[in-house]
Amino acid sequence: TNKQTNKTFSTLIKGIAVENVQTSCMKPRLRAVDLAQKVQQEKGKRPAAEADPPVSGQQRRVTELKRFSLQLQNVHPNVLAKHLHKSVLYQDKDLVIINKPYGVPVREDSGVTSISSVLPVLSKMMDGMKINSDFQLLPCLGLEKETSGALLLARREEVVEHILNLNRNNQVQIKYWVITVGVPVPSEGVIDIPVIEREVTGSQPHYKMALSPLFRMNDAGDGVTKVRANRQAHSAVTKYRVIDSSNGCSLVELQPYTRVKHQTRVHMAYALTCPILGDHKYSHWSKLAPQKLPERVLGKLGLQQSKIRYLPLHLLARQLTLQGTNQAEIQVSCPLPKYFIQTLNRLQLTLPDKKD
Repeated sequence: TNKQTNKTFSTLIKGIAVENVQTSCMKPRLRAVDLAQKVQQEKGKRPAAEADPPVSGQQRRVTELKRFSLQLQNVHPNVLAKHLHKSVLYQDKDLVIINKPYGVPVREDSGVTSISSVLPVLSKMMDGMKINSDFQLLPCLGLEKETSGALLLARREEVVEHILNLNRNNQVQIKYWVITVGVPVPSEGVIDIPVIEREVTGSQPHYKMALSPLFRMNDAGDGVTKVRANRQAHSAVTKYRVIDSSNGCSLVELQPYTRVKHQTRVHMAYALTCPILGDHKYSHWSKLAPQKLPERVLGKLGLQQSKIRYLPLHLLARQLTLQGTNQAEIQVSCPLPKYFIQTLNRLQLTLPDKKD
């Protein structure tokens, strides 16, 4: 009996020993909280040289601009439609006016979500997501991809035709706000210089719009001579008014009386030599390169010249007015985008209602 008891006890001791060895060899289960604590401890032990460098205001500004420039260009159509649904400025039985975001094309553009492509989704949202909805939205007068602000949409084909007819009779008025590099002289006036598309030759051949003046300086330099109009040129007339100027830049109101491709950008850059801030296409003639800004302006914006390529075009369709419709005149003003307000503040430009 004693032998059996000793044998049993010996077996039990061996079993406990084996279990202890196996337990000591097993790794404890690592919980998420333990992993987080371990990462924090390791981060705290890193040498000062390896620690993350402090982020400067300039770096934050560049990061903001990078993120902003790609904000809505590659999103799912439903996401863009929801954004536009929240951006409706005006609607009635015939028309809808939305606040178009920067960088999103109105028409189809390769690889980028366009406003036209999400209009079926937006129309369903505006009609309460009804299954058999006859609510539709159609683009009337487009805005350029880099332009933000009031965008007009029609709810029927006949309304589109009506709006186009009003536009041909100059009964659709759009006032733009731009921030320019430079101060226009004189401070207000009308630019009446035709615009034509030209090929730029050289190491970077490309096409862009240019001025096609009807007058040139005479040989004596004391007057002008009328020249024959180019058949390919388009009549382009823009009224402008400086709202405020500061730090070598200006807030300017533009009212084009004609609708020619890139008309306002060409008139500001080449007629007044005050290109729009962020206009990387028309700040140079012979090359494609980021806009060159004066050191003073760079300092105010908190940017280096090497990062200016991320600066958006400061061109806003601020106010839309429809005249001669079957009802009273429609006038809609668009709120300023966040990036536009930030630039105004940095350049110390004052809005009209805040001036003394």
